[in-house]
Amino acid sequence: MEVSVRTSPVEAGPVWSHDCTLEDLVVPYALAPEATARLETGRGWARRWTTVWKASRAKVVCPVQELAGFPALASAPVRGFTWGAGQRHRPGLKFVLATGRMHGFESLEERRLLLALDFTDGMSEVLSQPFTLKFTTVGGAEDHTPDFLVLLPGTALLIDVRPGRLVKDKDLVKFAAAERAAAAAGWRYLVVAGWRRHVTAGLDALSARRRPMADRLGLHDELLELCSERLRQFGELAGATSLPAVARAHAVHLLWHRRLAMDLARPLGDSAWIYPVGGRDG
Repeated sequence: MEVSVRTSPVEAGPVWSHDCTLEDLVVPYALAPEATARLETGRGWARRWTTVWKASRAKVVCPVQELAGFPALASAPVRGFTWGAGQRHRPGLKFVLATGRMHGFESLEERRLLLALDFTDGMSEVLSQPFTLKFTTVGGAEDHTPDFLVLLPGTALLIDVRPGRLVKDKDLVKFAAAERAAAAAGWRYLVVAGWRRHVTAGLDALSARRRPMADRLGLHDELLELCSERLRQFGELAGATSLPAVARAHAVHLLWHRRLAMDLARPLGDSAWIYPVGGRDG
């Protein structure tokens, strides 16, 4: 049975590129209490619920109560990312600058999430299809494989990606189980049901210049100095440099690396306002 879309309220204010988090970029799915009520969580549930990982080409079972201590970095995705004629989803591999390697995804929505994770600060590693959660409900045994496990300093973020319009009734109890397992490990849990307006287009544009760039012409300093003098729109800022055509690419690079800022809730174009900030090196 298909359920109605339940997305959490999202503020209509700006999304500042220099200090936004993943939660600022997405539209989360709000889990209803009824879904949690269908879980079997009597005494000892964290011992009975298990996670199945893939490590050294073998399955490794870890109870949920020991999940926080599992060596996740030694694992591999529990499912492969395969291609075939006629399939309706779009799997693939995405390079993530923050980790320096390719990561698997099973849909274009998951690919967008990997890009957003690469843009936001703090991520040390992201694991695709990290484990299969085996849990029990009032109706019997169930299982669920979350889409990503994001490792952060001292904690982690477990993520499922599902457009709100595609969430089915059977998904709700699986999401609720994943949320409870994550909480038992001291992690956060998020269901990404959509994106703030203009965010995906903005991140896609900025990502074109995310890789290291040589600045032999000194355009970075020009752009930063011009922007510090007063607020400027993107077209004006690039046009005020000694080499406007090249400066555009460097301005985008500085935006990705958070040395300049913009409102990601608005389109990136010549009329977009660009702000000066401190930030990480480009």
